[in-house]
Amino acid sequence: MNRFLPLLMVALMLALLAMMRPAHAQDLAAALAGLADSDPRPAITALTASDDEKAKAALAALAQGNLYLRLADNAVVIGEKDGEMVVVTNAATGDIEDMARPDELQPITLSEDARALLGDAGAAAQGGGPLDFAGAVAALKADNFADKARAIDAFTVLADPRAIPVFQALADGRLFVRKSDGAVVIGNASGNDVALTDAVSQEKAGIVAPAALDVIFVNNNLRNVLREAVGRLGLASPDPAQRRAAANALLDAATPDTVALLREAFAKESNGAAKSAMALSLAAVELADADKTRRLLAIQVLSGSSDLRVRALLQARLSQESEPDVKAALDAAFDRLQFKLQLYGYAENLVQGISLGSVLLLAAVGLAITFGVMGIINMAHGEMIMLGAYSAYVTQEVFRAFLPPSWIGAYLIAALPVAFLVAAAIGIALERGVIRFLYGRPLETMLATWGISLILQQTVRAIFGAPNKEVANPEWMTGALELAGGFAITWNRIYIIIFCFAVLGLIVLILRRTSFGLHMRAVTQNRAMADVMGIPTARVDALTFGLGSGIAGMAGVALSQIGNVSPNLGTIYIVDSFLVVVFGGVGNLMGTLVGALTLGVVNKLLEPVAGAVLGKVVVLVCIILFIQKRPRGLFAAKGRSADA
Repeated sequence: MNRFLPLLMVALMLALLAMMRPAHAQDLAAALAGLADSDPRPAITALTASDDEKAKAALAALAQGNLYLRLADNAVVIGEKDGEMVVVTNAATGDIEDMARPDELQPITLSEDARALLGDAGAAAQGGGPLDFAGAVAALKADNFADKARAIDAFTVLADPRAIPVFQALADGRLFVRKSDGAVVIGNASGNDVALTDAVSQEKAGIVAPAALDVIFVNNNLRNVLREAVGRLGLASPDPAQRRAAANALLDAATPDTVALLREAFAKESNGAAKSAMALSLAAVELADADKTRRLLAIQVLSGSSDLRVRALLQARLSQESEPDVKAALDAAFDRLQFKLQLYGYAENLVQGISLGSVLLLAAVGLAITFGVMGIINMAHGEMIMLGAYSAYVTQEVFRAFLPPSWIGAYLIAALPVAFLVAAAIGIALERGVIRFLYGRPLETMLATWGISLILQQTVRAIFGAPNKEVANPEWMTGALELAGGFAITWNRIYIIIFCFAVLGLIVLILRRTSFGLHMRAVTQNRAMADVMGIPTARVDALTFGLGSGIAGMAGVALSQIGNVSPNLGTIYIVDSFLVVVFGGVGNLMGTLVGALTLGVVNKLLEPVAGAVLGKVVVLVCIILFIQKRPRGLFAAKGRSADA
């Protein structure tokens, strides 16, 4: 009997284990089923306390939005997308089962309280206890895509809205590892360098050269995961702007599980703009709903939009719709949206024309002053613009080299007086050293200033080199003002328009409210009489040429914000500047303003029809014909010597 006692004990132990295993499996199945209850928190707590790897996998899938209730048998399953189908894993057994269509699965969604509880539980399920934000950021530096995918999943579990800019930067290729200390940073272009933001603290971390950084790479699959994660986190963000951006991102990329989150967020949303964006994204989903009434309601919501993606959705649905009345509603909504976008297109061309006109005004206003007062055809005027642009570049480099990084945004303000003084000094030197000996000889003056323009170009090439120099926009000039229908105005253009009119107003004050302005107007109207009256015409000529050159220098600072700086920058604008001056009327500021805006708007309106090159040819021919009828331009000069 004693011989069989050990065997009997082993048999009893095996029997106990056999009895315990089904009980454990039953407990796991019950906890998983509890996730679909109205209050899933007890189930989350039970799964968190479990040591079963299947429980941890279920928590991780729930946090990622990959846990579903299979409608056929109410089984809790983990789903992984594979094209248009979903690979199903039974959460209770861990067995991979047949693939399913998305409409055969119902996503398991959580309330805010349950998601907060899941945040700690899911992080612990990823291994080694709770994961903090800094640890999640550091984990993104993994060497391979599989580890990065696990790091992204663990990061998503935290449900921390600070992850949104990190995920966006990672998807856009703007997340880096700083070589000096291994810190993970977000980078944005700042001229030829990169402006850094610490990914953990999300505070500015200075400006470095690209060589000081290693980019964190992701593949297309990870980018899709990141975009979906941004949508999930954004919908739960406390910031209404982030919730609106997340809903907008899901407009044409919503999945069945994100649709459930979107509906839940829409029901709770109180911010009007965010709620409208969510309603639009939900309408985009319901555009393909089986219920005809829902499709009609969705069309009604979408017809009020001006988003280009909505137009694509309506157009795609038109070819699929079979119901006549729904198709008629789609046609009406598409036509309404198309008309609205066409109006926005005209408005955009008008604004771009005003923007181009302001650039031409800045380039031409200095020429209008010197041409009007002195009658000088200054072919080196474009090089004064170029010198102003290089003054902005030098000022930017001085700020970067000698001042704290937080001051870099002020370099543009400092560059304006620097550019004015540099260009004005060279202009006065040019007038005193060359031009004053050539008065009354327009051909020689034109040839001399053309030669000087070539000298200035080669001098700049010798000092700075031939390659373009990029002048970075300050932070307060970056981005755009988004209006509707893809219509946006960049902030640098807006500031240039404002700056242009400010400069014009300042010139008017100088001409109307100062003795120098009085003398300048006197010389413009009748040089001989002004000389007889004791006005120092030679001094007025020098200061006028300096003023016109200085304004051109400030124009160069403005132009450096919308393009690269090169030695040939001035040649781009010199011809248009002369066209503006001749068309508007020599020496007349109002004519220069009207001429610049007219040429800018007409050019932009002709570009969509005739193209950029043919549009300029048409404008040039029209100006030639106009000058044949009105040789003095729109606003003719007045004075006794006007006909001289």
